[in-house]
Amino acid sequence: MGTLNDLKLAEAVDRVLEGSQKKKRKFVESFELQIGLKGYDPAKDKRFAGSIVLPHFCKRKLRVCIIGDQIHCDQAQKENIPFISIDDVKNYKGNQNAKKAKKLNQSYDVFFASDTVIVRLPRLMGPSLQRAGKFPTPITHNDSITNKVNESKMTVKFQLKKVIDLACPIGDVSMKSEDLQTNITFAINFLVSLLKKHWQNVKSIHIKTTMGTPERIY
Repeated sequence: MGTLNDLKLAEAVDRVLEGSQKKKRKFVESFELQIGLKGYDPAKDKRFAGSIVLPHFCKRKLRVCIIGDQIHCDQAQKENIPFISIDDVKNYKGNQNAKKAKKLNQSYDVFFASDTVIVRLPRLMGPSLQRAGKFPTPITHNDSITNKVNESKMTVKFQLKKVIDLACPIGDVSMKSEDLQTNITFAINFLVSLLKKHWQNVKSIHIKTTMGTPERIY
């Protein structure tokens, strides 16, 4: 039965934050979580996936794109958020547009799509976003795009693919140590709940900043 040691976690977070202050960067470094798993064979075992919203907000950069109807495109333009109109979606379908679709996938981390058009995307756009694991999250006309974008900055996603090492940002170096500790604990407990043997499948856990040295916490 495994668990995180609160004191060890607090000391490790403080050391990582102190290290980021010794050599300040020209950007706000992300605070990252790295998990090594054991007892999994990605070729045989069922692959899991799940996402959860963290308790504390972070300023990490997230490249967001809206695939919208006219109302959402107008809102995105007003709020200076990149968008694609439903009329332009067809430009990303087919072999002749494969490079264009790949560039779109690589240009953004998260996609949102109007609930009025999302069911039409596979037919109009093809499977490119689905294959990239970036199929859009639906939004309604009652949603605030800004709030949705901020919520996505607080969301972490765990997905077992071809490797058994996982990583995700859980904050940034501008956050309080206590808030980072809460986010870390929250994220790890959620991941453990997805694993077939829970803590028995956890080999190691490290934390680090974007440019910093990893600190082992488990």
